[in-house]
Amino acid sequence: MAGLTVVGMGTAEWVNALDNTELLAEPVAEQLRNLATLEPTLVSQALVSAIDPQFADTEAMTEHYAMDLNLSCNCVLVAGKREGEERVAAAVVRATTKADVNHTIKKILNVRKCSFWPQDKAVEASGMEYGGITPVGVPEAWNLLIDARVAEGYCVVGSGLRRSKLALPGALLAALPGAQVIEGLATE
Repeated sequence: MAGLTVVGMGTAEWVNALDNTELLAEPVAEQLRNLATLEPTLVSQALVSAIDPQFADTEAMTEHYAMDLNLSCNCVLVAGKREGEERVAAAVVRATTKADVNHTIKKILNVRKCSFWPQDKAVEASGMEYGGITPVGVPEAWNLLIDARVAEGYCVVGSGLRRSKLALPGALLAALPGAQVIEGLATE
């Protein structure tokens, strides 16, 4: 699959993710390997591309690699407390939308107030690099929320590392353990 070109995914060179796990953070590679035993067809469609880390942020990446912004997705980590318990969510939304933290996510977590996790805490708890955090491989204790628009078509997300990106069918994200596909998770 080396050199595979996918419409809209620009000038980056996309290769099979499971054949190139050196481009994935360990929790990401582990979850893809585990999921491959249950969903081999979906996981076989997972691609990875090495990128220049200076272009890891969404706008810079899509511009530099001539990628369709509609394919790019963001995984944001948010948390709130209820009765002394911290409740964490990894929310995945298209880059053209914003996660509805103050309404939808707050309601799902059943907390009074939600906020984005601090960078150092997100990196430590996920085992991934900042700017590369992805829904693939997040801890099972977290709520994994996928906007319904992400579950359709391909999406480009972090790989757990700043130096690469994953391209996956949205159905693969929806098949992750504990994933909840939510209508209205994001706003325009």
